[in-house]
Amino acid sequence: MDKWLLGLIGGLHLVNGAAMWAAPAFWYAQTPGVAMTGPFNAHFVKDIGLIYLLSGVALIFGYLRSDPTALVLGAAWPAMHAAFHFWMWLACGMPVDGVAIVNLCGIQLPAWTALFIAIRFAQKGNAKC
Repeated sequence: MDKWLLGLIGGLHLVNGAAMWAAPAFWYAQTPGVAMTGPFNAHFVKDIGLIYLLSGVALIFGYLRSDPTALVLGAAWPAMHAAFHFWMWLACGMPVDGVAIVNLCGIQLPAWTALFIAIRFAQKGNAKC
């Protein structure tokens, strides 16, 4: 089940990254809370889209090849992104609104789930027992 979740999260990152790359203005307008962070910048959205594509590829590669290094590397960016969003949520007085729910379900849960599973998988792979 754990590896299946990593593959699913990797697929979600691929879809998100592809949307950011192919239709940055649409992604910007349709993703709750993004417009609140500043004006649209296609270059920036596409850059972050590439990072999500890389994360998705690494998670799926790690899933298919049982490669703990790829899994941890694929989970690293989303976890850093989630940590930053958590810090922003704390800095804004911890509002509980639609944006916070999207943040929780679309950023926090997938990121931390992937990272914890990837680390656990890496620890099992490195066990000498």
